[in-house]
Amino acid sequence: MMMKIEEEIKQARFKSAYQKVALNLIYTANWLESKQQNFFKPFGITSSQYNILRILRGQHPNKISGVEIKSRMLDKNSDIPRLLDRLLKKNLITKSPSCSDKRAADIIITPEGLDVLLQIDSHIDDSEKKNIRLSKEEACQLSNLLDKCRG
Repeated sequence: MMMKIEEEIKQARFKSAYQKVALNLIYTANWLESKQQNFFKPFGITSSQYNILRILRGQHPNKISGVEIKSRMLDKNSDIPRLLDRLLKKNLITKSPSCSDKRAADIIITPEGLDVLLQIDSHIDDSEKKNIRLSKEEACQLSNLLDKCRG
C-alpha cells in the first residue's frame, strides 16, 4: 500500500510544492538507505563499503587513490579512511604506498572483494525492483527529473 509523504511524516500542509518535493526526496533517500543497509547486511558490508567496492571494480585491475575514491562516492561526507580500514580487515581490498605521493595509498580490490560483488550482483536487481516499485520507463523518467533538479 502506498502512503503519501503527508501520512508518512504526519504533516498535512507544506509551504510550497518545492518544500514538499524536497522533504519527500530526503525522506525517500533515507528510506531507501535503510532498505539497502538491510540488503547488504548478509554480505557483511554497508552500502558505503559497497559503493567503494563498486568503484574499485570499475577501476580494476588498476589501483586508485583514496582521494579519487572520495570524489566518486555517492555520499561525499563518507569517512574514507575508516571505510577502507574496515574493507582491508575483511580482506576485500589491499593498500600499498603510493609511488607518486608518500602521504597517500593506492587501493585495489582483492579477488575476495570481487567475489562479494558477484554474490551481490546476483541479488541486487531483484532487490532494487522490489524497493523502487516503478516501471522501467517510470524509473528512467524519475532519474531524468532528478538529474534536472541538480541541473
